[in-house]
Amino acid sequence: MIQVYYGSGQGKSAAALGNAIRLASQGMKTTIIQFLKSEINSDYFEKLEPEIRLFRFERSKEGFESLSDEQKQEEKLNILNGLNYAKKVLGTGECDLLVLDEILGVVDEGIVSEEDIMSALEGRSVNTSVILTGLNITQGIFEIADSVLNLKPEK
Repeated sequence: MIQVYYGSGQGKSAAALGNAIRLASQGMKTTIIQFLKSEINSDYFEKLEPEIRLFRFERSKEGFESLSDEQKQEEKLNILNGLNYAKKVLGTGECDLLVLDEILGVVDEGIVSEEDIMSALEGRSVNTSVILTGLNITQGIFEIADSVLNLKPEK
């Protein structure tokens, strides 16, 4: 199953993490790859291992939007490494759920294309579900997703 949580509201990453915790309680494994986010306290996630593993390939402690243009260029290479790792995880089926947190923002930033994401998803093991999060969704990703949730504030 491919799920997408997108929109201007808060809680997209939290919803994805909630799914990861639900699966972990059933003995399943989740890999989370974060993109564009500032560094978080990984001690919390270490307590969830080995069922839930968190990866962040970017080296900067700040979020992507806070970086200078030069720093952004450096981080783009790290982000591409993160996407390559996601492709490996998808192809090997080493987890039951892969969360690509803020991957839609990577598309928004022009670092990767919609086609790059869709190609990675096509190569996934049939036993691996995927959750994509981000602010905006592309038409192609919308069409291949099994479930799309638009989180937006009402008040």
